[in-house]
Amino acid sequence: MNFDAAALANATTQGLRAYDPGHDLPALRVRFGQQLAELGSNENVLGPSPLALAAMRDSLAEVFRYPDPQGGALKLALARRLGTDTSRILLGNGSHELLMLLAQCFADASTSVVFSEFGFAVFPIATAAAGARAIRVPALPGDHATAPLGHDLAALAAAVRADTRLLYLANPNNPTGTWFDDGQLEALLKHVPLTTLVVVDEAYYEYVDAPGLSTALRFAGQYPNLVVTRTFSKAYALAGLRVGYLVADPGVVGVLDRLRESFNVNGLALAAAEAALSDQAHLETVLSWTRDEREWLRTELAQRGYRALPSQTNFLMVDLGVDASTLQARLFEHGVIVRPMQGYGLGNTIRISLGSRFENERLLAALP
Repeated sequence: MNFDAAALANATTQGLRAYDPGHDLPALRVRFGQQLAELGSNENVLGPSPLALAAMRDSLAEVFRYPDPQGGALKLALARRLGTDTSRILLGNGSHELLMLLAQCFADASTSVVFSEFGFAVFPIATAAAGARAIRVPALPGDHATAPLGHDLAALAAAVRADTRLLYLANPNNPTGTWFDDGQLEALLKHVPLTTLVVVDEAYYEYVDAPGLSTALRFAGQYPNLVVTRTFSKAYALAGLRVGYLVADPGVVGVLDRLRESFNVNGLALAAAEAALSDQAHLETVLSWTRDEREWLRTELAQRGYRALPSQTNFLMVDLGVDASTLQARLFEHGVIVRPMQGYGLGNTIRISLGSRFENERLLAALP
């Protein structure tokens, strides 16, 4: 009799697929060396604040100790920055962990979860892992003027049922880069019952400068079922440390804390995130550079006949109008790594992270 571990897994796990990171980047770094242009992971190539790096170095001598299990100092710094109370904040091993934890705690086989087509990949994974019924709502059409392939909030609100426990949103959205404004979100919140948690992932919040868009947190006092998740992986450039946070009603935080892993954020990450949060000057440099480089790259792509969707993030999605696999292969052979979108059902598009000017010029030189 052959041993089959997959057959031993529970029914929910049997239906899951492992997360696809896109490419084996460590192997590609060996193959291409300094010529590799890594434009597939939405990383901040300007790097973290010098204060964050110094805080990590200062913490190295304490790595033999367990970190603060509650992350008290970072929570306090976040509470001061956000104008809220520490009882409303939960820290996570990136926002990914928190999005999964929400489904683990609030959804199961007797409930449903609503999310948008072309929304963040973790939403359907979290739903499946909880064994809940997934209600995937069609996205806006690709020719929509302000949010092509973005969330259709009216349709999402209408899809909520009596058994819906979670409604996942991403604003701005990954992988499309598109967004919805505060008025649209408020209309949705008014429609959704308190028995459904509205989870707004704001991983790219810091990059936002669009008129009418601020943050879902402005509605936190009115809607106790509103949950906002954020990360230090993007604008703060701490992707390698994996630290995120969630802001919600204290009751929601209390439920999540029952299942949260002990010491889920490591000591170096806690120290670096707290220091990064204090360096507003570095953050402003990152945001200014990102806006300028994004518009420069969009213009350069347009001059070559490539249509980039509007974006409020540190990446651009390019709609080729034809299957993107040939272009992806060409870029790959030139050591330019972009993110394939076939897994999202967007086979005609590629997602391009903003790299250094050297990397972005390598991309442009490799285009046909």
